[in-house]
Amino acid sequence: MSYKTQLDKNNIPAHISIIMDGNGRWAKKQGLARIFGHRNAIKAVRNATEACAEIGVKYLTLYAFSTENWNRPKFEVDALMELLVNSLGKELPTLMKNNIKLATIGNTETLPKGCKKSLSETINKTNSNTGMTLILALSYSSRWEITNAIKSIINDVQHNKLKAEEFTENKFKNYLNTKDFPDPELMIRTSGEYRISNFLLWQSAYTELCFLDKLWPDFEKEDLYQAVLDYQSRERRFGKTSEQI
Repeated sequence: MSYKTQLDKNNIPAHISIIMDGNGRWAKKQGLARIFGHRNAIKAVRNATEACAEIGVKYLTLYAFSTENWNRPKFEVDALMELLVNSLGKELPTLMKNNIKLATIGNTETLPKGCKKSLSETINKTNSNTGMTLILALSYSSRWEITNAIKSIINDVQHNKLKAEEFTENKFKNYLNTKDFPDPELMIRTSGEYRISNFLLWQSAYTELCFLDKLWPDFEKEDLYQAVLDYQSRERRFGKTSEQI
């Protein structure tokens, strides 16, 4: 029996975030170079995206490239950027067919010109889609995001656009890259690592975490359904007692 058939359709997380980890190790197990792991990960991205759209998830954020990833060998970074451009072009028909809107978070100004162009074109072409929003975290890290938010806040206070005494948690959210999206209710990380690697730190204060031993290129729709089913079995108290819920 598929995990999908066991899901409570009235308790689907509106926003799921995924740390797609294990591409390099997957390639190493096959005796291949790391880039082959990244290439084979495209199918997993498609599986996750389609599975989320099928069960009614409204937002899916994929941690595609962190600010720390720029420290990897140049040939790997170049190959990843080329893969991004090619994938955006190939997957556009699928996004349009499934009414999926593309968005991005992160310091995308640091991306190569070709990547920025392809990303911008795909975002514009899918802008009118009204189904699920697929958010790519590119050149992103939470510490970078929070640091930039603080800089903007200081600037607004100095220019009398914001009064310090009126500053609130909700106003802070408006300075984050994710201001237009709800916080994720479920975060999935593949590859058996138990950390969130500088990803959506502020936004994940009450996010349910799911760690899978499976390497990302092997991720299938059933893995997504199983993670959501596990999420549905948890009691989300947000600091309250069970009796208060």
